[in-house]
Formats: sequence, structure tokens, C-alpha cells
Amino acid sequence: MSYQFNVKENKKVRVIIDTDAACEADDQYAIVHALLTPRFIVRGIIAEQFNSPDRADSVEKSYAEVKRVLEIMSMEDVPVFRGYGGELFSAADIPESEGADFIIKEALIYSDRPLFVLCQGALTNVAIALRKRPDIADKFTCIWIGGGVYEDGSLEYNLNNDFRAANTVFNSSVELWQVPMEAYRLVRVSYAELQNKVLPCGKIGKYLFDELMAVGAAQDWPAGESWVLGDSPAPALAMDPGCGRYEIKSAPFISEAKRCDGTPENRLIRVYTDIDSRFILEDFFSKLSIFADM
Repeated sequence: MSYQFNVKENKKVRVIIDTDAACEADDQYAIVHALLTPRFIVRGIIAEQFNSPDRADSVEKSYAEVKRVLEIMSMEDVPVFRGYGGELFSAADIPESEGADFIIKEALIYSDRPLFVLCQGALTNVAIALRKRPDIADKFTCIWIGGGVYEDGSLEYNLNNDFRAANTVFNSSVELWQVPMEAYRLVRVSYAELQNKVLPCGKIGKYLFDELMAVGAAQDWPAGESWVLGDSPAPALAMDPGCGRYEIKSAPFISEAKRCDGTPENRLIRVYTDIDSRFILEDFFSKLSIFADM
């Protein structure tokens, strides 16, 4: 990478990306951002399940999408793992997961470099890892893009895809930085800006732009000429935890109705309430442009 700056070795961190990359089109932006961030040592990427008629197939689709992004960027040496192809159905459910096993393996490595697991979808694989080996809870920080607005307990896609997994992580002692819907939806960008700043940036820029345009054209819910790059706070906060404001709150309990109920007696977690979207977007645009000029 042709950066004209250096990141001190003692500032570098290990990163695992857990992503439902085939679900929409914003995961890819966050994946690319992480791969282009010199502070990160990306140890691997896990394909996460998402809500579809066949959850196992959703993992395969996410796996294929991650591999496609890596191929376009000529970064095929980054390991990719399959997560569990379903949601957890009880508090005692501990299914096999290649991705969860990788989290455990990486967490148990003795290293001076902190480990971040960036969760851009359901928390299934992190929950399985914690259920299998509770002793790893103090060995990594989980940054999760997910959860509804705290005040009204509203529904949210990543939470809904495996609320029992969310409860496992909430009830564990792992360091958790949650970016709920009210915060991640602040990373809003127009199609015109993407055309101007992403499309010209080589093969990967064109791919990111074209994929988002295709998904946007097929869905009814986007505003029409804008998108929320909601997964992008995950790599940004691992790079600079100060690019948002947070509160320390009691971890919630998610009911069978998939509602976020207040539980003042629960352990405390970091909940981001505001995100510096311009810092995140401009850092991404700049890194993408530098990469394209190599």
C-alpha cells in the first residue's frame, strides 16, 4: 500500500471480520475499509448467516461474496471461514461452526496486539465461541452493528436474525461496543457522492458502486438516491474509538418477541449514540483512492 505515513507497530491491532456479506451491499464497503486500514492485521473473515429461506445457503452466499471481493482486490491470502448456517434455538445450543472455532483459536493466541471481532450481522458465531469457551471472554473486544433504539425497544434486522446469540453476548463478560440502529443509520451517503468518489476507484470501486446500485434498484425501502453504509462504523471504531460518542449502559435482555427490554441489573456495555460519519466516509474514500492509484 502506497501510504505516505506509517502506523507504529505497537498501535496495530488484530481484526476478525464477521459479515453477512451477501445480505445487502454495505458489508462490502466495511470489508474493503478494514482491508485498506494499515492499523489492522486482518486475521480472517467469517461468513455470517442471515434471514433467508435457507440459512445455510445464506452462509455460502456470504462466503462466495467475501471471496469475490478478495479476488477483485488481489488479496486472496486473507483466510475466509464459514459460520454456522442457522440461528441458535436455545440457551444451550452449541452447534459446530468453523468461524467460531477460528475466533477461539485467535483469542487463545498469546499476543501483545489487541483482538477486535467486527460483527456486521448476527452475533451467532461470537455466541457459539463464547458458549464453547467462556474463558476467551476477556481476550477480545466485540464491536457489533445491531440492535434497535434503546428507548422503545424497536426491532432491528441483525438482532432479529439471532436474538438468542445477542443474549449470550450481552450476558457474557466480553468487552462489547454496540452500535445500534439509531447510531449506524447516521452513516448516510448519496448515490451521487458514491458515483464521484467510489466508482472511479479501479475494479473494486466499480464493483462496490455497481453492486449497491443493483441492490438499491431491487429494493423498495431505500429513499431513492441515498444509502446507509451502516456496517462502516465497525472498522472505523476499531481504528479510532473516538470517532463516535457513547454511553455506558446496562446490557439489555432480548425477549421472545425480539424486543430490547431494559434490565438495570445487567452488566455494563458501551453503546454508541452518535457516529462521526464524515470522518468514516472520508477515510474510506481516501484509502480507496490511494489503493486505486497503486
